[in-house]
Amino acid sequence: MKWFFVFLCMGLFQITMAQTGDEKIIRDLLERQTRDWNRGDIDAFMHGYWENDSLMFVGKNGATYGYQKTLNNYKKNYPDTATMGKLRFNILEVRKLAADHYFVLGKWMLTRSIGDLSGHYTLLLRKIKGKWTIVADHSS
Repeated sequence: MKWFFVFLCMGLFQITMAQTGDEKIIRDLLERQTRDWNRGDIDAFMHGYWENDSLMFVGKNGATYGYQKTLNNYKKNYPDTATMGKLRFNILEVRKLAADHYFVLGKWMLTRSIGDLSGHYTLLLRKIKGKWTIVADHSS
């Protein structure tokens, strides 16, 4: 009976560590995106997104599909560093949905000389070929 509890505890520890590891990777991805944005590098910022025609981005104008279309929209809406400002993410929740899917809820803030902006976002991340990537983004 004693060994049963030891193995049970070891299994629970491993599950907890795996979740913590994935969550850390996802938080690191969002930190890296923040740094890329604050350097004015939208192309690098986009590396967190799924480079696929099925990438979904939902903003104030509705849904957009596709990596290239999302990239083009970012570049159109944020043509220079004054418009981009300085980005901050406040992550409110990171929730594991399945072994290969996570949900993130947060608040975004842009500090800009031309007027600050802020809103909330939800992300769906999927582990594809061993890498966590954003497959859906709803930002408003």
